[in-house]
Amino acid sequence: MKAFVLLLALVAYSSALPLQNGDRDDLVLAEKYLRRFYGLPVGYQGRKTLSGAFETKVKEMQRFFKLEVTGNLDDNTLDLMKQARCGVPDVGEYNHFPRHLKWKSNKVTFRILNYTPDLKRSDVDRAIRSALNVWASVTPLTFQKLHEGIADIMISFGSKEHGDYNPFDGPDGLLAHAYPPGQGIGGDTHFDEDEHWSKDSSAYNLFIVAAHELGHALGMSHSSDAGALMYPVYSYSTGFPLSEDDIEGIQALYGSNPDSKKVKPKPDAPEKCDPMLSFDAATELRGETIIFKDSFYWRIHPQMVEPEQTLIKSTWPSLPNKVDAAYENPEKDLVIIFSGIRMWALNGYNLVDGYPKYIHRLGLPKTVRKIDAAVHIKDTGKTLLFVDEEYWSYDEEKSTMDSGFPRSIEEDFPGMDDEVDAAAFHHGFLYFFHEHVRYEYSYSARKVLRILRVNSIFNC
Repeated sequence: MKAFVLLLALVAYSSALPLQNGDRDDLVLAEKYLRRFYGLPVGYQGRKTLSGAFETKVKEMQRFFKLEVTGNLDDNTLDLMKQARCGVPDVGEYNHFPRHLKWKSNKVTFRILNYTPDLKRSDVDRAIRSALNVWASVTPLTFQKLHEGIADIMISFGSKEHGDYNPFDGPDGLLAHAYPPGQGIGGDTHFDEDEHWSKDSSAYNLFIVAAHELGHALGMSHSSDAGALMYPVYSYSTGFPLSEDDIEGIQALYGSNPDSKKVKPKPDAPEKCDPMLSFDAATELRGETIIFKDSFYWRIHPQMVEPEQTLIKSTWPSLPNKVDAAYENPEKDLVIIFSGIRMWALNGYNLVDGYPKYIHRLGLPKTVRKIDAAVHIKDTGKTLLFVDEEYWSYDEEKSTMDSGFPRSIEEDFPGMDDEVDAAAFHHGFLYFFHEHVRYEYSYSARKVLRILRVNSIFNC
């Protein structure tokens, strides 16, 4: 292990190699992951039985990422080990550099030593300045750019061994690393030139990676909130990148400024077992269930022990941050996503060309500006679209709206609330979600059979 002190302080985006559950390679790679991020002692490589220290570290990781704590290398755990992420340990006691490091002065200098050929110099300058401004917007920090000499934060692009004894590893491995505040290499931030950098979602977004890394260069540690910029796993999103958790963290170090209250943080990741949880939309997708809430979605699969939570923008960068309604048409192998007056189509996880389209092309009146919920009834070939206290019926085969609509939700679905947030159809039963309640409704008997919490779908 080269440069022990430097490695302990290193902050690096990385992605583990693909793992296959049950293979010896799974254990070898999982051991490396747990050694790096959770302090697993050396010497557990290749064991087929997960026990003792190894199982303890697996459980630690599962608790941090809010997975089901099994101690086993299940699919969800292995999937997380494969994702692009930051290389600093996730659990505080294994984060060996001193805690609460910060710059002594609120005036911090930075210097960009060189530039990537992937972007214009002005785009790199803008990305770095914007990333610093994110943190300045909620603190008294100011950032001065230097064009020569030694700055607090020295920023550079390099590949493989680039001068700090912590080499990059070529494309799609380590993306960048930074060091916490301090003398010498402290605060310095390096980006891997072997990656392709972009100012959008077409490759690794320089602004997002820089904002995360510069957070570490200012003294920030990791957050277990999947919506936080300082969450260990890299993901692309648009809009203001700081969550409430990020803001609380940086202000604990540097305090706030008079304009901090004007900043609107992005929402924290919703907690699946929150008793007051509500859903924005629900749909099937090739045998999986997709639940949308705020800027996130949960993916539920029969073979997955625990639902997987992901930012919408991480999977579909061109979709909006909030989904109003969604439904699957299995005959056409399409999922339709609604937000405001527009709709998108997915084929599997791929966006279909020619979208977005306006929802009024379905035959809805122009007075409808938003669909609350949508569900496809496979038995009839109809799709029900819920708006306020009424609903429409859309004939998928004819691509026309049925006559006689809209009709009253309360009259046609006795026992239900008069508004619907999300809806799904399984094996002859309709499931309506409204606020924190889930209704199990028999479509044939036309009555409510059970009333449950919405997150009973997560086995909470």
